[in-house]
Amino acid sequence: MTAQRTLRQIVSTTDVHSTLGNAVPFLSRLHALRPSSLVVDCGDFFEGSGYYRLAHGSIEREILLKLYDVLAPGNHGWAHHFEPELRRLTVCANAVDAHTGEALFRRLHTTCIAGRRIGITAVIGQQAFHTIPAAQRADHRVTDPVQALREVMLAHHHEVDDWILLSHSGFDEDVKLAAACPFLDVIFAGHCHSDQYGPVRVGDTLIVKGRERADGYAVATPVGQGWGAGTTRFPDRAPAFVPTELAPLEAKIGAVRRQLTAVLGPVVKAYRHRTLDRHDLLVTLVARLRSGLGVDAVILNETALRSVPLDDTLTLGDLLTVDPFDNQLIHAHVPEDFRHDLHGLTAYLTKQCGPLVTAPDPLSDGITTVLTTDYLADTYLADRTHAAGLLLSQAVKHVLTAPPANGDTP
Repeated sequence: MTAQRTLRQIVSTTDVHSTLGNAVPFLSRLHALRPSSLVVDCGDFFEGSGYYRLAHGSIEREILLKLYDVLAPGNHGWAHHFEPELRRLTVCANAVDAHTGEALFRRLHTTCIAGRRIGITAVIGQQAFHTIPAAQRADHRVTDPVQALREVMLAHHHEVDDWILLSHSGFDEDVKLAAACPFLDVIFAGHCHSDQYGPVRVGDTLIVKGRERADGYAVATPVGQGWGAGTTRFPDRAPAFVPTELAPLEAKIGAVRRQLTAVLGPVVKAYRHRTLDRHDLLVTLVARLRSGLGVDAVILNETALRSVPLDDTLTLGDLLTVDPFDNQLIHAHVPEDFRHDLHGLTAYLTKQCGPLVTAPDPLSDGITTVLTTDYLADTYLADRTHAAGLLLSQAVKHVLTAPPANGDTP
């Protein structure tokens, strides 16, 4: 894909999460950078907005195929990287077949930048990998990133002058990787959703991360015998003219955008004209679910939802941004090891997937079934008992929107 281009730098995005509401500046800028830049992504390009929910990843796939050269797989959108066209762009040193140990993706992409032979590989962190829905990773596993990187370096050291890593592990983990793998010149970070962007230097290795959700990108450029790196934001406004190559994409994005403007109802006063606090929302939600469905306990994780600003009315786009992952509510068994240690269960789940909200709080020992999302049920709990017949987004809508004029409960 780099034929007939004179590459002078590497441009990296990460954790775009299907954020396409202001996509034209993002796409136009990457299109303008592409003739002189190797364009890469550090994972989680898919999932996280109504654009993904309605178009099922088709727009994101087209963006990647038109504008990107190399991809690292993330925990969100993992399955998309096995589609033939995207698999050809994907590299990963430590993802393997669980049965054969063979690499799931090619381990190395090589190219030439400013006269240097560049090797680009990727890793996905253990924590990130284990948040992939269990069914999607059932036949896969990840090996130790450090060992995997050393093996790739030893196998290809004679072919490569400089080493670039695309990491979907988190910035703090990447600091450890840099210390353990001093042959790396630049690490592009992803996955962590923190305010750490860098560049940070560990020995001779630079660590840098672009801003998430299509807000910005990171750049690394050969400087003398080493590298320089930094970050920048995408323009706030769309250009006057969209490149012809991107016009069909803009049209597809616009069509989905119009669907997302559908009004679902008035926002209740408590949530109107403010940025949604997902913890407060979940406190109300789990209480309603527990009493309304008559269940012993409810467990939901805050990371299932997103904080967004709300106005007078709730649109479909608002709702699918608050709940971007199409979660279903499921009755599931508590694992036997935790039935007399519900505190241990909540501590385990918090470590794996972030803060929880439960009803009751704290959970009472002896509870054997809980109402939760299909993601938590299938990934971390025991087997399901049955579906609740309700989407998390439907429950969220009932909390956020005002009752109908006749006074019935929505």
